[in-house]
Amino acid sequence: MTNTPAVRPSAPFFSSGPCAKRPGWSLQNLKTESLGRSHRAKLGKARLKLAIDLTREVLEVPADYRIGIVPASDTGAVEMVLWSMLGARPVDMLAWESFGEGWVTDVVKQLKLADARVIKAPYGELPDLTQVDTRTRDVVFTWNGTTSGVRVPNADWIAADREGLTICDATSAAFAQTMDFSKLDVVTFSWQKVLGGEAAHGMLILSPRAVERLETYKPAWPLPKIFRMTSNGKLIEGIFQGETINTPSMLCVEDYIDALEWAKSIGGLNALTAKADSNARVITDWVARTPWIANLAQKENEASNTSVCLVVADPDVVAKGPDAVAAVAKGIVAALEKENVALDIGAYRDAPPGLRIWCGATVERSDLEALTPWLDWAFAQEKAKLAKAA
Repeated sequence: MTNTPAVRPSAPFFSSGPCAKRPGWSLQNLKTESLGRSHRAKLGKARLKLAIDLTREVLEVPADYRIGIVPASDTGAVEMVLWSMLGARPVDMLAWESFGEGWVTDVVKQLKLADARVIKAPYGELPDLTQVDTRTRDVVFTWNGTTSGVRVPNADWIAADREGLTICDATSAAFAQTMDFSKLDVVTFSWQKVLGGEAAHGMLILSPRAVERLETYKPAWPLPKIFRMTSNGKLIEGIFQGETINTPSMLCVEDYIDALEWAKSIGGLNALTAKADSNARVITDWVARTPWIANLAQKENEASNTSVCLVVADPDVVAKGPDAVAAVAKGIVAALEKENVALDIGAYRDAPPGLRIWCGATVERSDLEALTPWLDWAFAQEKAKLAKAA
């Protein structure tokens, strides 16, 4: 294909984080009464509590689970948990992409837990989940590997009668994939993924068993103030009622509330999940009929419906070696950014060279349908350049 496609995406925002704002979003739609006020004033706490309550409603979190707004995005939420809860019993660390690898580094090299067992898989695959001891050990894993496009298909591999805790980084899965909270003791995510909120704030969801761990276990290492969730052996309940550990951006809070209210208006979790599934099908159906591209995920039931990761599979390009593959992928990204057709769709820096296209609920299916001919066009341009250079 050499002719420029006739139709452009209405919104070129396919970044995997921060992700596209919701359809119809406008700064003018945000409530502003809480801005310029203390987050500890009655109004500020009420808005923070509303964000928590709407999270519970839209994400369908059980009534006896605590939900808190914490600092430093999903990373901050995960770090709080690793430093506060691990060490009480042996732990299995699962890693199949860069963020899972980061949690392994924290536990093995920073906390130096001798009884940590690391279970890995390469990009595009899941570890062998039958190796995981969810009955007697703690388990740390990402539900959806944002940088690999591979997710766990379900929670069937987690024991219902477990003694340890399951700690789940769900930052690119929450609001787009069905998660069985009965199998999850800790769930973390950030606002800037499926709902297209702003960055820097994390969400921490704790089961009653996770609260019990916090109240009965004291780590051997000191905890900085920003990680502390207990006082005198009791959970600091205020954190889970809107009294944040540090000062949040109330503008970001209002933006998150706006996203949650939009999510409710379109039908809640089922509608969000269905939209992400429908969006991802546009890309996977195109991949199935397009010889030059392939899904990085090796199994269909493990492929993400949000962070869809793709690799160049054209035999002529692959035959020229990994540098050629990387150059073509990079060229596609640059060409589509120059045309203002697709922004920020390059693979994550630690992942295999390729493309990463966000298909979460704030992206419109029609924009993804308009994108695929442009991907073909850009590939044709880059392959021609490669041939000419040879």
